[in-house]
Amino acid sequence: MLKKIIIGVLVFLIVVYGGLLAFLYVNQRAFFFSPAGETYDPAAVGLDAEIVTIPTSDDEVITGWYAPPSGDEPTILYLKGNSGSFSSEYERFIAFAAAGYGFLSVDYRGFPLSPGEITQDNLLADAIAAFDWLAGREDEIVVWGRSLGASPAVWVASQREAEALLLETPFYSAVSVAAERYPFAPVAWLMVDQFRSNEWIGAVEEPVFVGHGTADRTVSVSNGERLYAEAPNPYAIWIEEGADHSDLWARGIWERAQAFFMEAAQGG
Repeated sequence: MLKKIIIGVLVFLIVVYGGLLAFLYVNQRAFFFSPAGETYDPAAVGLDAEIVTIPTSDDEVITGWYAPPSGDEPTILYLKGNSGSFSSEYERFIAFAAAGYGFLSVDYRGFPLSPGEITQDNLLADAIAAFDWLAGREDEIVVWGRSLGASPAVWVASQREAEALLLETPFYSAVSVAAERYPFAPVAWLMVDQFRSNEWIGAVEEPVFVGHGTADRTVSVSNGERLYAEAPNPYAIWIEEGADHSDLWARGIWERAQAFFMEAAQGG
């Protein structure tokens, strides 16, 4: 009797565990991406920028905002994170323009301003399409990736020639973050969109700046530290004590970014 009970319990636990893994697999993109969010018009927020549509893979298009530089500063390709629309970060674009920088930022496919399906392949293709579109108009481009956007930023820098690469709260890889959150699950087998920035960083020739906070509860600071340690051309890593995942803008990353971009443009 005891043997039957033990076997029954084990079978029950296996079924529950298998069901949990199936749930994680089926719903993984809902856990990873949060595309819904309010959108803005550049004129409505006091920004002189052009709304552009850019062709990408599979005959689809993405939508973004573009403004050329007003002086000798480079143009920033700004790649957003995993939630909402890039347009909600208009405060950053206003600061870029006020300092004379050009910028281009887009919604990846599946995010508010760009129709399509959210997949790793689509995000990477969209980032490359954005860079190539910008390269047809600007000579000096720096790439800034925030959170999830740091991964396509690494990919772009590994495939194209930019002046500099800035990574704000990057993960080592998406699958490594998932392993931290779900240590009970074989995430390397289950995860479809693994965003292995650590495998792409070795091909990045541009100088690399990483910013991260010690209190980051979304992507632990060790991710940024490990990714930076593998950059072939490291410039600087800024670890802000007590900063969470969305704190670095208010803590001064823009001032540090300008110093980095200026030195990178001078070949420093």
